[in-house]
Amino acid sequence: MNRRDVLAGAAALAATTVAARADRLPLGDLPGTRYPDPRVEVLDKRFRYKVGNAAIERIATGFRWAEGPVYFRDGGYLLWSDIPNNRIMRWLENGHVSVFRANSNYSNGNTRDRQGRLLTCEHDTRRVTRTEPDGKITVLIDKFDGKPLNAPNDVVVASDNAIWFTDPGYGIDGYYEGHKDKAELPTRVYRLDPATGQAKVVAEGIDRPNGLAFSPDEKTLYVADTGLTHGGRSNIRAFTVEGDRLTGDRVFAENFAPGFTDGLRTDVDGNVWCSMGWADPKEDGVRCYAPSGDLIGKIHLPETCANLCFGGPKRNRLFMTASTSVYAVYVETQGALVP
Repeated sequence: MNRRDVLAGAAALAATTVAARADRLPLGDLPGTRYPDPRVEVLDKRFRYKVGNAAIERIATGFRWAEGPVYFRDGGYLLWSDIPNNRIMRWLENGHVSVFRANSNYSNGNTRDRQGRLLTCEHDTRRVTRTEPDGKITVLIDKFDGKPLNAPNDVVVASDNAIWFTDPGYGIDGYYEGHKDKAELPTRVYRLDPATGQAKVVAEGIDRPNGLAFSPDEKTLYVADTGLTHGGRSNIRAFTVEGDRLTGDRVFAENFAPGFTDGLRTDVDGNVWCSMGWADPKEDGVRCYAPSGDLIGKIHLPETCANLCFGGPKRNRLFMTASTSVYAVYVETQGALVP
């Protein structure tokens, strides 16, 4: 089953209506913008991140399914995957948009390692790669125990250079975001040591592990479970990080169904910012959860949001990949992820 087939009936009709409305939006501030932007919703006084004279902007559009954003502060640009179009896009701070990589092997999640290199999860080739400074692509992992990975989805890097990634298999569910194939491994979260090339399973039993992010102190790993696409759960799990293993699996946030959250990032205060969509159009956008798991704020977008990242020169601008477009808004915090 393709995840785009999950929400049928009224939900699908609502999504179609929202997409049609989004197609009419221009670049720049959304229509009807007035400070303070009511689309940035404060639910709790702990959400002190709304900038009164900053609005949500649509910075790029014309994609089929935008995913996996990552910001390069040293270059002043944002990269993201346009999965069905099989390419990675680039947006410069001057507003110029171009193709960064054609034939990206239906890439999904992107991040940077501690040396600043691009890491990418590729659906079609079922692997995680690293782009070297000279542009050469190094395959970091494509098999485990002699079997091909399902289709790596999202990736983060810890301060010890270890690479943690999810492998839910969406890229082999059909032809739209990869190719149809049979999974030979369970859906899992892996930890890869790039120095030795050795990988280990750190979490399984998650229906469809998707986006993931560390808390600022790296003592907690958050993982989105989008198992709802295949009749499973829809929540964010939290694990205690103990060196190269995870313990204490627990539900951090739920109540997403009939929609679900996909991508995650944390800020320097330990809040978890996550994408939201696939159900009520009024809930499309981003949610912000306090470290306690309480929902404290929302950002409302006119399209289903897939993923997000913090960027800009000060790491205080939230970039959101949402269906056919990329949106951005300044917030009064900074992303925890470095570089």
